[in-house]
Amino acid sequence: MILSGIIQCFCILGCNLKSTQLQISCYHLIFWGATYESTFNIFRSYYLILSYSFFYESFGDLNHGWRKVNDTVRHEKMYLAEYTIMGRKKYIIRESLYDPDTNCWHSRDLVNLGRAPWDYIEYPGGNAFYIHETVSEQLAIAGVDYDMCELEELFWRFIKKDIRQKIEPFYCRGRRSWKRKKNDPAEQQIQVFDRRRMYYLRCGDVDQRKIGILPLRHFTPLLNKSRDEIEQYLMQLEKNLQPREYKSYVYAIFNLQRYFKASAARIIPQALDQDDLDRYFIKDLCRLQGDEFFWAGFHNTDELHEYLVRYAVMFFDYDFDGGSAWEDYLHNFINSRRFYRAPPPQIKISATEIAEIFGVTEANLKAMKKSELTKLFRQKAHEFHPDKGGEHDSFVRLAEAYKMLLRKKS
Repeated sequence: MILSGIIQCFCILGCNLKSTQLQISCYHLIFWGATYESTFNIFRSYYLILSYSFFYESFGDLNHGWRKVNDTVRHEKMYLAEYTIMGRKKYIIRESLYDPDTNCWHSRDLVNLGRAPWDYIEYPGGNAFYIHETVSEQLAIAGVDYDMCELEELFWRFIKKDIRQKIEPFYCRGRRSWKRKKNDPAEQQIQVFDRRRMYYLRCGDVDQRKIGILPLRHFTPLLNKSRDEIEQYLMQLEKNLQPREYKSYVYAIFNLQRYFKASAARIIPQALDQDDLDRYFIKDLCRLQGDEFFWAGFHNTDELHEYLVRYAVMFFDYDFDGGSAWEDYLHNFINSRRFYRAPPPQIKISATEIAEIFGVTEANLKAMKKSELTKLFRQKAHEFHPDKGGEHDSFVRLAEAYKMLLRKKS
């Protein structure tokens, strides 16, 4: 009980300290003490941290806590960018910024986590964890005022699975939710290409004629984000696609059906002329590559943009799904229940060696009946058996030779 009270005192102290480094030190003491408490007290202490943080951010010093909004630049939530370089993933913490002078959203790098972001997660014991001070120090150098729950959310998928399952019901309950203000001047227009991608990833429908009647709330995850953050968000959603869906997905988001008058274009793209389809796709891909309004905040490049390369791979390296749902289910059912085992390799023994093993001539072996051969085999097996003083290898060779003779006689 005394230790639990000390933990709660550090919770209050940590939430009211303006120094990020001092806050981290308090949180370390909290987690250290929590490891000696029960699981319930760990969760209660963690919940108090978040509750006091929310109270302080709502009614305390307005210059400390959530995002600052000044006359020049508006900061939004941080996000984790993921890249693949030489076949290996690399992670960078970034944030989106709105510049009213250019009326454009940009992104900037904050912390380079390298190839192993899980190395920045510390486990003091029990079910507790915290993010290493290195990350907080680099964020402080970059001038970022962040929320602890926001930082932990970036590392959430890298936390150990068993710990994540235990604390997930209590995870960041006191976190302050950011709400979009009405008539926000920093709110950018949602691109049609982004709408198509969100619609397919949520509904899985190639025919996107209903996209125009959907309310704005279906696309709110795309608001107040830079182009880089939007692409990173959609890349994470696209990981749920099956390979057989790739080409249909690209066909839908580029709206290639508008080039064909046949009714089958909306539901059966496999029936279309594939050469024409390839030509229209390259045409739209090049048009999107040169759309300066779409790529606002990025530097111009003569090469295909790295965020568009994946769509070219999906379109040209994969085919449309030709089977029905029932055929896919039946195929997966059959494959999941196959009990095929490769036959063991057969040992080849020459006729001369077989005769030597049995101690008779080749002619006698050929003249023997199965019953006579079996009788001879039992005699030799009794002689070569390891329990009777024989050698193991000789006994195995005898058995293989007997099988070969039986196959020849049958």
